[in-house]
Amino acid sequence: MYQKFQATQIFTGTELSEDQLVLITTKDGTIEGIIGIEDAGDDIQSFDGIITPGFVNAHCHLELSHMKDMIPANSGLQEFVKQIVSLRKVDDHVIEEAIEKAEAEMFSNGIVAVGDISNTLDTLAQKAKHNLAYYTFVELYDLDPTRANDKIITGLAIQKAFEENCIRASLVPHAPYSVTNNLWKLLATHFGSHTISMHNQETADENEFFKYKTGSFLGMYERTKVSLDFFEPTGLSALQSVLPIFKNAKTSILVHNSFTNADDINAVKKQMPNTFWCLCPNANQYIEQTMPPIELLRAQNAAIVIGTDSYASNWSLDILDELKTIQKYNANIQLDEMLGWATINGARALQMDKGLGSFEKGKKPGVVVIEKVGAENNLKNAVSRRLV
Repeated sequence: MYQKFQATQIFTGTELSEDQLVLITTKDGTIEGIIGIEDAGDDIQSFDGIITPGFVNAHCHLELSHMKDMIPANSGLQEFVKQIVSLRKVDDHVIEEAIEKAEAEMFSNGIVAVGDISNTLDTLAQKAKHNLAYYTFVELYDLDPTRANDKIITGLAIQKAFEENCIRASLVPHAPYSVTNNLWKLLATHFGSHTISMHNQETADENEFFKYKTGSFLGMYERTKVSLDFFEPTGLSALQSVLPIFKNAKTSILVHNSFTNADDINAVKKQMPNTFWCLCPNANQYIEQTMPPIELLRAQNAAIVIGTDSYASNWSLDILDELKTIQKYNANIQLDEMLGWATINGARALQMDKGLGSFEKGKKPGVVVIEKVGAENNLKNAVSRRLV
């Protein structure tokens, strides 16, 4: 009737304990509680490592899974985006098989929920199996202001298809630089109570474009043969330029944030207090060899979550691998803080914290063990696997 788990340490979702404690769940994984080992009785499964709630991958592009190893690392954002467009054109069965394999990888390494970017319905069949919990972000972008209404109509049809299969979905902007004012205004009317995700400040060029209407982003518009007559520089960063509309989102996730500064963070805190900052360090390393401003976000008490991005821009879809990279560059950050980013914070960002993210009675958050943890909780050689 019950399952009992004991390990060197247990992370509850908020704290990391080394006491002799046992996690009790029902057969289906519903949390009963955490008790002392002396009261737990027999049939305890013991592990050398850390037991934690299942991980939440706050940012992924599952539909790009077939692009694994196709785009060279360190190509830069604009070249990366250009490659994405051309590599989408493959047979449906190739895309479907890659999606199924990628989801299986996430499942086995302990991911229980995903905030997934979708431009198409390619992931619908796999998501409808409900192996993982998904919040689908139907991503819209267009550089031509005359096509805004058509984009909304297309997006709403995709959103409806996901929701008809009990998959929560919302319409979201791709990035500040790829959404016209016309499209922004229409998008904002559909924010409602949804979580709204947006790629944010991945390159310095993004900020330069909004501040001065200069830099390499001009070439991107030229290649698409879209006139920039409609665009006036704001004198502000990319993020602050779109805040007047983006602030209408009830809950938001800002992704990447490689070139976000203290002024940006403060502006968001004032206007969008329920914002989560998603770190995808391996994707940042893969595309532009950068790291997000983690210490700056921590100093501002920003709510941090973790994402893997896609196989087009990463070597794995493994939250633990993201934590390893963070620890490599920020050795002072305690493991319990990072695990909180990967569990309860992610669940809150996706509005799934009633059932996921922590070992609270009645929740069903999944049970994961992290093994091969080194001295002082060093994750260099650690591996994670799902127990429930």
